[in-house]
Amino acid sequence: MKRVSQLTALALLCGLASFSSQAAEMANSLTLSQLQAQHGTPVDTRASAFYNGWPQTLSGPSGHEPAALNLAASWLDAMSDEQLARWAKQHQLSPATPVALYGDDSANQAVKARLEKAGYHAISLLSDALQTPDRLQRLPHFEQLVYPQWIHQLQQGKPVTAAPAGEWKVIEAAWGAPKFYLLNHIPGAGYIDTNEVESEPLWNKVSDDKLKAMLAKHGIRHDTTVILYGRDVYAAARVAQIMLYAGVKDVRILDGGWKAWSDAGLPVERGTPGKVKPAPDFGAQIPGQPQLMVDMEQARGMLHRQDASLVSIRSWPEFIGETSGYSYIKPKGDIAGARWGHAGSDATHMEDFHNPDGTMRSADDITAMWKTWDILPEQHVAFYCGTGWRAAETFMYARAMGWKNVAVYDGGWYEWSSHPQNPVSRGDRGPESTR
Repeated sequence: MKRVSQLTALALLCGLASFSSQAAEMANSLTLSQLQAQHGTPVDTRASAFYNGWPQTLSGPSGHEPAALNLAASWLDAMSDEQLARWAKQHQLSPATPVALYGDDSANQAVKARLEKAGYHAISLLSDALQTPDRLQRLPHFEQLVYPQWIHQLQQGKPVTAAPAGEWKVIEAAWGAPKFYLLNHIPGAGYIDTNEVESEPLWNKVSDDKLKAMLAKHGIRHDTTVILYGRDVYAAARVAQIMLYAGVKDVRILDGGWKAWSDAGLPVERGTPGKVKPAPDFGAQIPGQPQLMVDMEQARGMLHRQDASLVSIRSWPEFIGETSGYSYIKPKGDIAGARWGHAGSDATHMEDFHNPDGTMRSADDITAMWKTWDILPEQHVAFYCGTGWRAAETFMYARAMGWKNVAVYDGGWYEWSSHPQNPVSRGDRGPESTR
């Protein structure tokens, strides 16, 4: 009897321990409806590609939970405590805000530990995350921003989501000779010098005839899927935007550029580009999408309108005329009546649009940033910078976000400032100056 009693007591103790553990686990998890009832915030700890809409498996769910923020565990090493505090403030998170994490276990634990270190203790897990596909949100065209493992699987002949419909090419884009490409590049990638798509004196796109010759040289037809990447994302975006203008139907960029591939630890190769069989014919008229570029007169006609925005993708010091941003552009200031669309700390950075790993910041963040300057998705929007690179990167993001009527003002500040009759603004100003 004593033996039975001991076993019974042990069983009871084990049962109580199990119940206690389950109760603790339940106390630390919430459904989305429970979280919403507490005015809490879901946080997606996965990489931005999956947050944006790429499924993690071919048949997996696509997108993120409604109103979820993205704080990928992979960003944490690149985020200082000050950056994390700014991220939280930007998204109106206080230490008392209920936060529910979702992603894989290790990512959730890493983000939980970092948030707790920063003073956030109302942290739980989202128990029903990614289980209701109909409520998930995604970029309308997430497939236009590819991620490294997708390219790798495509190259290996494995089935992938949003696979190219026909022939496809991976191409690195950069200015000048392929010096970094020679040292290491994505296996099988071609190389395009940006001088092939733009030229002096203003670094505007080359003529349509030269575009046609360039595309033929690289074996690209209108129905070739082109996947571009760069050491600088905006170099790839510049070539991508011009290819879309020319009429290539399916052009994508590697979100985060070469750094994303390198950080993923995927194979690389060295050496010169392989020989490319020229395309005998583009197969369609060039330009196929002329509306993707606006000229100076069209840009002038977009100023001070509620249904249109001419958007400066330049740093604040450039916008207010403290610097031109370029050694070869002397005039300072910006287009009078243009709306400020943000950029980065100077003419070579785009931090305002990037996550800590260099990938595209969330569409909600970008939309909110633009809304403060009356830049809206229903408008006709043309982006510009100094000579087109930063504007092209922003164009590619807006396109992935589903903005339907977007373009690049190719001439940008370089062209505008070379015509003395064009109106120019200098000094601190706000959105009211554009109305």
